[in-house]
Formats: sequence, C-alpha cells, structure tokens
Amino acid sequence: MELHQANALCRHIHYQFQDINLLIHALKHRSYLAISNESRLKSNERLELLGDAVLGLVVTDYLYQKFPNQEEGELTAAKSLVVSRDILANMARQFKFGEYILLNDAEDKSGGRNRASILADTMEAIIGAIYLDGGLEAARTHIHRVLLTQLSQILSAEKHRNFKSMLLEYSQSQNLGLPHYVVKNEEGPDHQKLFTVEVQIQHKSKGQGKGRSKKTAEQKAAQMALKAMKLL
Repeated sequence: MELHQANALCRHIHYQFQDINLLIHALKHRSYLAISNESRLKSNERLELLGDAVLGLVVTDYLYQKFPNQEEGELTAAKSLVVSRDILANMARQFKFGEYILLNDAEDKSGGRNRASILADTMEAIIGAIYLDGGLEAARTHIHRVLLTQLSQILSAEKHRNFKSMLLEYSQSQNLGLPHYVVKNEEGPDHQKLFTVEVQIQHKSKGQGKGRSKKTAEQKAAQMALKAMKLL
C-alpha cells in the first residue's frame, strides 16, 4: 500500500495515525501474505481480536449509560445487534474500507472486497489499530463516529437483526445453555416446503416460527422467543 493511500483513508475516517504502519497492518487480509511473503502473524487477525474486545467494551458502556432502565438481557440483545457482522460490514461499506483492504488476486476476484466477513473483520482490526495508536479514548471517538451515531436506526431496523445470535448471546449470559432448534413440521412439495421450527431452552419451548427454509423458520422462532421474554 502506498503511503498516500493510507493517508487518504486516515482523512476518510477522521483519524491520523501516529504510526501509519498500524493502519497498514489492520488492512492486511491473510490472503495478502502470499504476495508479501510475510508470516501469519503479519495478517490483521490479532488486531481484529483486540478490536473486537475494545468494540465490545465501548458499545456496552455506551448502552449502559444511555439506557439506565434496561435490564441485562435487553442490553445484551442490543449489544449483540450493534456489534454483529452485518452491521459492521454495512458501516465498513459506508466508509469504503473495501477499496483499501490488502488481498491477493484470487480473493479480490472472488468478491472479497465486498464480503461481509472480511469487511467486518477489517473494521474490528482498524479499531484495534486505533486503540494501540491513540488509546481507548481515540478508539471510543472513532466507534462513536462510525457506529454509535447511527444507533437509533440500527436498533429500529429489523432487517439487520440476527435473532438467533441475539437469543444465543442472551441464553449464554444467563447460564441457560444453548438454544435448541427442532423441526416440528414440514409440509408442501420439495420445491416449496414450509417448515415449522420450535426453539427450546433447557428443554422448554420458547417460541415457534415458519418459513420456506429451516434457516428462516429458526430466525422467526428465535424472534418469537425474544418477544416472549420481553427482549424485543
């Protein structure tokens, strides 16, 4: 990556790195190492891990302060949504991070620059890099600018919600074990099946959902469970 490109990204995200190499490191997808001949440690995966932790802390703290009357489960569900892969990927697209990610040709040609997992991971890696470069307050300012300013829209947009992930995080936070999804019924021809799925926690039914695929039915069952527990 050319220095002028890195500085252009700094201007784009309104943060000037003292150590520009941290930003370049955050943009290195592991596929790029085949070009640069660097070790696996030079990919952005370690920064991604750090950024994920910093993001979780900042978002949880923000939600805790903003919603003083919400219980733990409600805060957990909101945090799960805000830091979800789809939300992070959408934010990364808005800031055009895909144009700057360092990939090999194969990953690039296969659509890696727009792949949600790569974009979300890069967003977390950049947060980790900012944390190392400028400390927690610099990372907090960045997270607020690129993510938390859109909190109301995120929380109100049902299309963004991964209800299975929200239910999983809630059940784990309450030491209830893993949600279990059971197909209760299948009807219709093979090309147009309708599935009915029940979600159980600790062997108790918490909600049912229907859909043309098991995945859709599971999402709806999880949504019904969250509503039943007054988490939505």
